[in-house]
Amino acid sequence: MVCTEQRLLAGTVGQGRSVNRRIAHHFEITEQFPIFERIFVSFPASFHHTKNTGFHNLRTRVKICGITRQTDALTAAELGVDAIGFVFYPPSPRAITIEKARAIAAVLPPFVTVVALFVNPDDALVKEVLRTLPIDLLQFHGEETPANCEQYGHPYIKAIRMRQGLEFPRWMEQFSSARALLLDTYRKGTQGGTGETFDWTLVPRERTLPFILAGGLDSDNVQEAIRTVKPFAVDVSGGVESAKGIKDPDKMARFMTRVNLPSEAPPRTNRT
Repeated sequence: MVCTEQRLLAGTVGQGRSVNRRIAHHFEITEQFPIFERIFVSFPASFHHTKNTGFHNLRTRVKICGITRQTDALTAAELGVDAIGFVFYPPSPRAITIEKARAIAAVLPPFVTVVALFVNPDDALVKEVLRTLPIDLLQFHGEETPANCEQYGHPYIKAIRMRQGLEFPRWMEQFSSARALLLDTYRKGTQGGTGETFDWTLVPRERTLPFILAGGLDSDNVQEAIRTVKPFAVDVSGGVESAKGIKDPDKMARFMTRVNLPSEAPPRTNRT
């Protein structure tokens, strides 16, 4: 692939090294990333190119899920959150009605991505949400098949509940039409929202889709998570709440501060 972004970045290569030191939240993508142009061509200045490791994302995106109040959505936007999530799954304590979500979406500033989360939904519900709300991305968190996810003709994310023995190449091939895979914690009988982390070393380095890291993230562990997984984005809900569905502005601010701090690997200790 001809690296158009290399030419676009020619004027910033010299300063790229210093930028890299300050905001080195790297998402490593193989040089043969098949959907690079489709997803990232609008953001060439967010990337620099290296010969051996492919493309590196210089900023980790943030989604705050389970938004239920206008004030929380506006605070998230003011803090620079990239996306907010509405949960259309009645068993969840963070579930929201279409009417309430519409009122929240109406006050959002531009350039905040709106995500609608579903778990094994009825087609009628998804279609009603898409008809009524300005949804940018669908997120499927159940046992949906690729055909289930694709039938609405809308960009989507597919959640995977992480556990030993998961066949990542098969998942990435099956859901190759997804914009990203969201990696969440597995707990039998639940569909996410566990508030628990999983073993981040299970996440493979080789990727054909962007990874969004979820599962028990908060301001105390998100830097280590980014350093270990190098995700395209992180997704948080309970880690920035004072109660289920009620976001805490101070926790949101601390989380964003930690995400935006340099996330370089700790120095190695020489052993003799």
